[in-house]
Amino acid sequence: MQDEQGAPTAGVPPTGVPPTPPPSPAAARTLFWLRDLAVSVVIAIIVILFLYQPVKVEGTSMTPSLINDERIFINKFTYRFGFADIGRGDTVVFWAPEDPARSYIKRVIGVPGDLVEIDRGTVILNGQRMEEPYVPDDNRDRVSMQARTIEPGHYFVLGDHRNSSNDSRSWGTVSREAIYGKAVFVYWPLTRIGLLH
Repeated sequence: MQDEQGAPTAGVPPTGVPPTPPPSPAAARTLFWLRDLAVSVVIAIIVILFLYQPVKVEGTSMTPSLINDERIFINKFTYRFGFADIGRGDTVVFWAPEDPARSYIKRVIGVPGDLVEIDRGTVILNGQRMEEPYVPDDNRDRVSMQARTIEPGHYFVLGDHRNSSNDSRSWGTVSREAIYGKAVFVYWPLTRIGLLH
């Protein structure tokens, strides 16, 4: 319906265009919920692919720092984008040298250029005996290893539970490309929740 000047009358839709009914409250809530869910999934994928990833510790090679079946977060961002160098003492996650389909978690002992030796279970780094408070005496073996210089782009890693760890003493150093994360936080069990050192 039009007034005398030909303009549509307020509140009346133009001829031939049916009015659009407003969405029902239930449908609107469902659409908002689906939108929020989609955004959350995208954010979760970005976080898991590029920032933090939850992993389960399998085995006892890092006892007592990490225990079997413990759940931790690893930081994939800091090494991937060069915000930090891999340093001595870092607990890193990497593809196993003898089976790239598996992951290992160990502590970095030697970085490129370091001279590493083991004398009856005591690590000697660049001629100095290492203090390792994270290795209880009961977990220390008495095995020796001849001195070796860590090659460029590689790292010497050991488990904290030395007498039950498969590590650089067995299969050599780990390449930088194989290391994909740094263990940073225990989130399960709740009794062990906290940052890793």
